[in-house]
Amino acid sequence: QVQLVESGGGLVQAGGSLRLSCAGSGRTFSHYAAAWFRQAPGKEREFVAIISWSGEDTYYTDSVKGRFTISRDNAKNMVNLQMNSLKPEDTAVYYCARSRLSGIGDYTEGTYDYWGQGTQVTVSS
Repeated sequence: QVQLVESGGGLVQAGGSLRLSCAGSGRTFSHYAAAWFRQAPGKEREFVAIISWSGEDTYYTDSVKGRFTISRDNAKNMVNLQMNSLKPEDTAVYYCARSRLSGIGDYTEGTYDYWGQGTQVTVSS
């Protein structure tokens, strides 16, 4: 069993930064790709970013490219999301997820078998 716990959310002004962290339990966490998703009020959950098991490959949704950076530390079973130049439209609950795959070729929701409980990010204008 793998458990994922997100932290680092909060309230920030537009243009500010936040760093989200996802702590994974279990020795196999580092063997698989991991991703961040988000869900804004009244909207469906959407993909944000994914990182391969090794950390060598990453992919982002267009709306966060150049502003967000996903990274991981497999020795600590951690996946992070550095969010810069935040906008009010980034306001959402952010979720960490572990993929069934080691690479980033398929990042759709059906490829994840473990999810965290989410952390709230609110960006004020």
